[in-house]
Amino acid sequence: MSAIVAAHGPFETSDVQRMLDRLAHRGPDGVGIQQTGAETPAVLGSRYLAITDPENGYQPVAGHQPGTWMIGDGKIYNYRRIRERLGTERFRTNTDLEAALLLFEDQGLAAFEQLWGAFALVVATADGQFVAARDSLGVAPLYWARRGDTVVFASELKAFDEDWRPAVEPFPPGYIWTPSGGLETGPRFPASTPVLLTSRAPSEEPPAWIFDAIRDTIIRSVERSMDAAVPMGVLLSGGVDSSIVTAIAAKLAAERGWTLPTFSVGMADSGDLLAARAVAEHTGTEHHELTYTAEDAIALVPRVIAQLESFDPNLVHSAVPHHFVNQLAADKVKVVLAGEGADELFAGYASYARHETGEALHEDLVAMVEGMHISGLQRVDRIAGAHGLEARLPFLDLDVVELALALPPEWKLLSAERPAKWMLRRAFDGWLPDDILWRRKEKFGEGTGMNEVLQDHFEDTIPEAVFQQEATEVNPPLRSREQLAYYRVFTDALPGFDVDRAGARYIQG
Repeated sequence: MSAIVAAHGPFETSDVQRMLDRLAHRGPDGVGIQQTGAETPAVLGSRYLAITDPENGYQPVAGHQPGTWMIGDGKIYNYRRIRERLGTERFRTNTDLEAALLLFEDQGLAAFEQLWGAFALVVATADGQFVAARDSLGVAPLYWARRGDTVVFASELKAFDEDWRPAVEPFPPGYIWTPSGGLETGPRFPASTPVLLTSRAPSEEPPAWIFDAIRDTIIRSVERSMDAAVPMGVLLSGGVDSSIVTAIAAKLAAERGWTLPTFSVGMADSGDLLAARAVAEHTGTEHHELTYTAEDAIALVPRVIAQLESFDPNLVHSAVPHHFVNQLAADKVKVVLAGEGADELFAGYASYARHETGEALHEDLVAMVEGMHISGLQRVDRIAGAHGLEARLPFLDLDVVELALALPPEWKLLSAERPAKWMLRRAFDGWLPDDILWRRKEKFGEGTGMNEVLQDHFEDTIPEAVFQQEATEVNPPLRSREQLAYYRVFTDALPGFDVDRAGARYIQG
């Protein structure tokens, strides 16, 4: 987790510094700015959080070629293999960004197709090369705005000066941009066509090795996510996804001789809080929890919307408890694992029950995965970043995504015999108590008690007549009085954006 700001074309270094100042929360370990470029100038800046190599994790990272620099946010998971392939003697640090930069120096744009992880990267060179790239799922945030001869990039909306804000939009996941080539396909999106076991009838029972493959792939992903030289823990909601991550991470931590910290929050006796306690006791973690009141949650909403950079009610409902749990974790660790992504890969939402065919379900799942960068991933990133934490998401490791999307979607259809995420739950049979493993899916806002509390309060702040008058201020119109209340908070905190161009609310389809 770091903050990056970059510009190609005429742009003052002082403007980059001002933008970075608004993102200081993302990078408490230091700040760096470099200017380079020949005929067309470029400037790169970062507020960085050093995780992989804390002693040498500063940014921008210098290349071996004079005047070549890289900034980045996120994590390159295959950096060790890249180092070995390029020759470890060439490296000055143990950072993952240096591996990405040296690969670029050797192979140019082809390097970005070989990077595996969650990242937003910008490279600029003395001879005028400039490239921005974002991972295929959009796990790492990146926004950009183009005006005249200048293109500006930043990790969050709030970084941009007001005169730039009407032009800001998300940089598309899975693409690279260069001044000469424009947007081009970059990091590969995992295969989205089901290919496994096409000879089997949809009604057949999956073979045992399928569940072994799901389990082993997720275990390896959690293990990769635990690669850090700083303290880490798990955000344990009590739902099946974070509970599975906890069970795996606790086992791996114990094998390495330390006890995993877990963090949970909720209103007193909320379902998530009670379930999380049971998981922590079962897995033997060092458990920390925080309870809060409805009044605490309501008072926090304006601050959360400013952090979240969205006024979507579903995101706000889950972002409030997410703020509390990240706040709790930030006192103990610098990296947190979370269960985001499992619902979109294994059909975890009750709404998926409307699908009667595997084809329709699969199309919906792929659309949800492609939209996560302006929905659930935005919540995870912004709230973690607001507390100086790096969030890692094992279910969105590309190996897990590719395997999950290759499974016959008929096996994921919801039925009385096969509840939501049936395949994932069965793969981890025996790892958790049955009442946790087969617990009914609740959105984070539901399990923590947030949905009704916030909806009832903020609906009451907007009279119906006012809603009818103001709902059409944006297109498509606002959906509820609650959303109008959040929209007002958003525009007060972050004025000047075209809210839908900037991705300030998620509109599926």
